[in-house]
Amino acid sequence: MFPLQTVLFPYGLLPLHVFEPRYRALTQQCLATDRRFGVVLIAQGSEVGGGDTRHTVGTVAWIDQAADLPDGRFAVVASGQDRLVVRQWLADDPFPRAEVTLTPPDPVAPAVTSVERATIAVRRAYAMRSELGHGPALPPGTRFADDPAVAAWQLCDLAPIGPADRQRLLEVELAEDRLALLCSLVDAMADDLARLLAGG
Repeated sequence: MFPLQTVLFPYGLLPLHVFEPRYRALTQQCLATDRRFGVVLIAQGSEVGGGDTRHTVGTVAWIDQAADLPDGRFAVVASGQDRLVVRQWLADDPFPRAEVTLTPPDPVAPAVTSVERATIAVRRAYAMRSELGHGPALPPGTRFADDPAVAAWQLCDLAPIGPADRQRLLEVELAEDRLALLCSLVDAMADDLARLLAGG
């Protein structure tokens, strides 16, 4: 298990700079076996040193690429697969471990109209942020997967929201409910930004 201060969604990408000895050991073991590890969001505490409090819903990550650097560090790119629920945390020695239950990313695909609605909401939030100089707008050519279930996760991953809201989305079981929450979150953000723009 790799507790982080970020949320990995199914189908999302996770670049990592692995330097702490326990996570070097985790990376070495993953590369020697099935290349998989679990990612959960840290609720309280730091990524370095241990002693953190962790959420129990996370995502399985699969190592797509790994570069072993001369000083023992790793540069890793991993991709999200199944969701996981931690049943029990085990000892952190030699690295964090847990007993988990895996669930498919989405047992029921969302409606195409729900994905379209969420796409509009995410694009609007990016446009409002760009108007205020808080970052670039979403490029017009940005495309999502043809599979509505995959596209729904990609929208969650792309949405300009913080880790706590990303965790809320990850914990929602059904894609339709997740997209409804996503729209609510990004619409509220866009409305706030629109009010800021209207007020000068």
